[in-house]
Amino acid sequence: MHNRGAAFGILKNQLPLFIATALFAIVLIIVNLKESAARQPRIYRLALALILSGALGNLVDRLLHGYIIDFLDFRVWPVFNIADSAITIGTILLGYSLLCTQKSAG
Repeated sequence: MHNRGAAFGILKNQLPLFIATALFAIVLIIVNLKESAARQPRIYRLALALILSGALGNLVDRLLHGYIIDFLDFRVWPVFNIADSAITIGTILLGYSLLCTQKSAG
C-alpha cells in the first residue's frame, strides 16, 4: 500500500514537509547520540537508534518513490511497515527511559 501521508494517512501529499521533518529529526538524533552517548543509559541510546533507523527508512522511501510503502497488514490495525514499528518501539523506549531517569534523579 502506498502511504502519501503520515501516521494513519494524515497530512496526505505533504512530501516536502515530511522530508524536512525527517532530516531535522535525523540531525538532532545524530548530534544527541554523538554528544551524550557515553553519559546516557543503553536503553536511551537504543531508543534513539530505533527512531533514527525508522526515520531513515521512511525517508529513503519518500525520496525514491514519493511515498512510504506500507506492507504489514494484520486487518485489526492500519497497514504499516518495519520503519514505522522501529519509530513506535523507539518512542516507547525513549519515554520509558526518560521517566525512569526522572524517578531515579528525584
